Formats: sequence, structure tokens, C-alpha cells
Amino acid sequence: MNTYLIIWGVTFALMVIAELCTLQLVSIWFAAGAAAAFGAAYFGFELWVQLVAFVAVSLVLLIATRPLLRKVKVKDTQPTNAEIDVGKTAVVIEAIDNAYDKGRARLHGVDWKAQSSDGMRIPKDTIVTIDNIKGSKLYVSVAKQISMKDMINGGK
Repeated sequence: MNTYLIIWGVTFALMVIAELCTLQLVSIWFAAGAAAAFGAAYFGFELWVQLVAFVAVSLVLLIATRPLLRKVKVKDTQPTNAEIDVGKTAVVIEAIDNAYDKGRARLHGVDWKAQSSDGMRIPKDTIVTIDNIKGSKLYVSVAKQISMKDMINGGK
């Protein structure tokens, strides 16, 4: 049996299994490309033709279907805890200096790695506003004047 038939058959099966596991339409295009390459191998085409078939079919399907998927994508999502904390206030517990990748802030009693959104150095004990959260890092800027009541309520 042709080795390329086995390779493309296994690739197709793995892509279909990956698609079934994720249900996110991340590998279906590559499964179709592997099926096209399998067909090229079955009819005896050289490896370069098989690779072109795989890439071409995968790309054409990806380009053709992505705009359609964006239109039907679910847009009503629940915010994560990180999204809920954007706009709230925290206290700098270690001076923030992006140049030295230093800085920590305390938000809801939890210490976070912090970075200045605008690149400015922010001294310890400064009240900051959470501009963004990426992974386990807060991106902050110096907060406008707020009252103690606002601070207790999370700055909103």
C-alpha cells in the first residue's frame, strides 16, 4: 500500500477527531485538505501535487467560510472575572516600573503582577485603575481622585 495513502488517511482521521473533541471548527478545513491529498495519492500523483492539494483546499475552505462563521458566532457571552475587574481600583504594593519589569498591585486582597498602561513609573501606595488584564498581569494607570466609599466598593 502507498505510504502517502496511510499518512493522508491518518492526518484526515486526526483532524476529524480534533474537530469532534473541540467542536470549534478549528481543524475541519485541514481534514478536507487531507481528504483531497488522499485522493491525489490514491490516483498516483507525486508528493508535491498532494501537498499543493492539501494546502489549496484547506486555504480555500478557510478563506471562504471564516466570514460566514463570524456572522453566526455567538456574541452574547458572559464576562469573566477579569473583565468584571476592568475599571476597578487597586493599590500599588511594589512600585511599578515597566523598564525593569517590576511592580505589584493588590486587587480584592490578591497580589497581582502589575504594569503601567502608559509606561509611567507608579510609586508604592498609589491608587490605580485597572485598564486591562492579560493572563495574570494587571495593566493599570493612576486613578482619578476617588472617595474611600468608592475604594471600598471597588472603584465603580
